[in-house]
Amino acid sequence: MNGYSTSSGDRPTALVTGASSGIGQVVAAHFVERGAHVLGTCRDPDRLDEANRVAGVRYLPLDVTDPDSVAACAERTGPVDILVNNAGQSQLGPLEDLADSSIENLFAVNVFGPVRLVRAYLPGMRAARRGAIVMVGSLMAEFPLPYQSTYAATKAALRAFTQSVRFEVAPFGVRVSVVQPSYFRSDINQRRERVIRPESAYAGPLSAVVRSIDGAHAQAGDPREVARLIWRVANDRDPAPVYSIGANASGQLLAKRLLSGRRVERLVARRYEPTLTTISPESEQA
Repeated sequence: MNGYSTSSGDRPTALVTGASSGIGQVVAAHFVERGAHVLGTCRDPDRLDEANRVAGVRYLPLDVTDPDSVAACAERTGPVDILVNNAGQSQLGPLEDLADSSIENLFAVNVFGPVRLVRAYLPGMRAARRGAIVMVGSLMAEFPLPYQSTYAATKAALRAFTQSVRFEVAPFGVRVSVVQPSYFRSDINQRRERVIRPESAYAGPLSAVVRSIDGAHAQAGDPREVARLIWRVANDRDPAPVYSIGANASGQLLAKRLLSGRRVERLVARRYEPTLTTISPESEQA
């Protein structure tokens, strides 16, 4: 069990949100394999087919944007030992072209929902003086990409929330960390909200960025790597606040520390669409 134990010595209970597909589904399966009692959430378990169900997972209905749904889920499950806040969605499009309602919904799913779940399950963890909360963020919190400003902002918010609330709950034996994956196989690219308007002033560079992102997802890594890391973090008695994982995540983070902000920005632009930046080589020395 890698060191995690409940007060009774029984197997830990883990709640994994968004457990019917993508990384959440793989995380739920890995936790079952490791002996945990897994509660997985999705919007409507009754509509899940067998391909989306993980053997050994008890599926529960949850809409993270609905406070009543979160409260009902917490009441139904009772206290849990591990909370994996995985449910989320993505958004791609020029900021100018996005509707206010779409931006607000993205923050409701990716930020307010996970925070609401933490608030719902913290009292039980605090009373038990133990517990692990793992937020599933994104490496985009470190490297915001063009035309995904809103998504990057939600993941940066999760990281900041994690780094702050850790201080508050640590005296009660509760551990909080964020895991930031880069590109790993899931259906997030297919389910991503895409706002692509042919008449948009941004249509040309946006199409190039879309091709680059789709290409990166086509070569994405094995999500089981993320699941194994989340398990390790949840079972670590003194986890770090932030974990980043991906093909070259460590190299990218090192470059970010060593290079100027303008240089990093230029490298991102070259990777996704050279016309996105007007930074001159001379300005990189500033």
